[in-house]
Amino acid sequence: MGGTQATSGTHVTGGARAWLVARSARHRDTPPGPGYKWVALSNTTLGVLIATMDASIVIISLPAIFRGIGLDPLAAGNIGYLLWMILGYLLVSAVLVVVLGRLGDMFGRVRIYNLGFLVFACASVALSLDPFRAGAGALWLILWRVVQAFGGSMLTANSAAILTDAFPARQRGMALGVNQITALAGQFLGLLAGGLLAAVHWRAVFWVSVPISVIGTVWSYLSLRETAAGGRGRVDWLGNITFATGAGILLAGITYGIQPYGGHPTGWTNPWVLTGLIGGVLLLVAFCVVETRVAEPMFRLSLFRVRAFAAGNLAALLTAIARGGLQFMLIIWLQGIWLPLHGYDFEDTPLWAGIFMLPLTLGFLIAGPVSGYLSDRFGARLFSTTGLLVVAGSFLGLLALPVNFDYGAFAALLLLNGLGQGMFSAPNTSSVMGSVPARYRGVASGMRSTFQNSGTALSIGVFFSLMVSGLAASLPSTLSDGLQAHGVPAGTAHEAAALPPVSTLFATFLGDNPIGHLLGASGTLDHLTAGQRATLTGHAFFPELVSGPFHDGLSVVFGVAAAMALVAALASALRGGHERGDEAPPKDGPDHATAGRPEQRTAPSS
Repeated sequence: MGGTQATSGTHVTGGARAWLVARSARHRDTPPGPGYKWVALSNTTLGVLIATMDASIVIISLPAIFRGIGLDPLAAGNIGYLLWMILGYLLVSAVLVVVLGRLGDMFGRVRIYNLGFLVFACASVALSLDPFRAGAGALWLILWRVVQAFGGSMLTANSAAILTDAFPARQRGMALGVNQITALAGQFLGLLAGGLLAAVHWRAVFWVSVPISVIGTVWSYLSLRETAAGGRGRVDWLGNITFATGAGILLAGITYGIQPYGGHPTGWTNPWVLTGLIGGVLLLVAFCVVETRVAEPMFRLSLFRVRAFAAGNLAALLTAIARGGLQFMLIIWLQGIWLPLHGYDFEDTPLWAGIFMLPLTLGFLIAGPVSGYLSDRFGARLFSTTGLLVVAGSFLGLLALPVNFDYGAFAALLLLNGLGQGMFSAPNTSSVMGSVPARYRGVASGMRSTFQNSGTALSIGVFFSLMVSGLAASLPSTLSDGLQAHGVPAGTAHEAAALPPVSTLFATFLGDNPIGHLLGASGTLDHLTAGQRATLTGHAFFPELVSGPFHDGLSVVFGVAAAMALVAALASALRGGHERGDEAPPKDGPDHATAGRPEQRTAPSS
């Protein structure tokens, strides 16, 4: 039956695509009308929204998903499934966007974008129809999440280039601001949507993408036009292979560095992790060498000679790392400590964590379009640099809050952080995209997305490792003493406290009561009094127990995030004036001597 359905689905998909291609070809040569730019903005905004929402929608809903397929993600050997459900999508997005941006330059940005919507729609259907259970069901979801990320990367890699082509310079910042802030807001809206839909059914987490992606596919094939001439060229196979392999191995090594190894709370001494880190760096160095020796490189290293492009991407990378760390730490803080202390059941904390983080998204939505519009008139440097200073200030404010904070102050700091990120992201994207020649906007968009997506993936390894290291110093003794004080035998208490802190961290991340998880399997809870059981598994015991160690780790995390935001602000301030790219940058290949250096002109500020 499964084979018949798959074959039928292939015929339907192939026929639908052929009809859409034929339908859109009828008016391909017709010049777009004056309203086309708004069609392009609305469609690409929808594409970026659904792609970024699906990057985060499973984070909140993972407990329901794994319960639905009958798999305990915190059982021995199953943490790998948990990590790859989150990181598989992020790794593919980080590695492939620049390749797909280059293909958009070569074969048409709209063509690659449309195909991305189609691939995304097919993967969404497959995810919602997972026929397996346990490990096989998790592998099915991971595989199709990778395919879905491939389609999403086609969307995100080309959307900014399509908008840059469609809008005049005086409106480009506004358009890119809407697109970029939608992408960032999608990451946090995915958390809220995941919590809401998981409460209905775990498959609903994937169902929601199906109608949106199908409508977007039909709409994009019928309405979007190629407004820039694509340039046929050769595919840089060696560059593609070295970059994808090097970046993939490096990010995978960082990911597995979170897991314990050889009695250490983290895996940074694991030979496989070290091999991945060193091998990934060496392959990326080889990639840079390759790119300077091929005639048509996939990664235009010469674009980094444009100061606005280089500074904007460095600032975006550091901001993405800090933003990713904020996202995951807030989830743990709310789900594992603050919400239980205020009477919320652990099973309900994922939903409420998404709701209580809404001020962050609201800040994005307020500041993004406004700062994008104003940056068209006054330049990107003022807004992006000020925004990053605001972000750094909000991190320091969060650092000063007690673990059991007053929500009004917490919400104000989240709103401030969102406003700062909105002030930075839209002008920065406009500056980066406007600083490169038109024919390289696809690859520039892919490079920009690569830095942003890599920062999100890196943030998990960086900040989880910092938090685990902070917890490892004091959590075992605190946990052991607290358990023994409520009737747990010393041997059992020491055994529970000796488990890797990452397991406790993931339990809180998933909205699970770690005490019930640690003591339930051994049967210890059955030998305690009713009062002791109620205390140990209640709302307050674990949050109060770990609040001290958690705050120690949180201080390190937010301190590092604030420092990253300040360095990003410095890079943003050094980007130069309001610049735009000329027509031909120097080539990276062996014929670079025949090409001129890209001129950088200061555009009028109004």
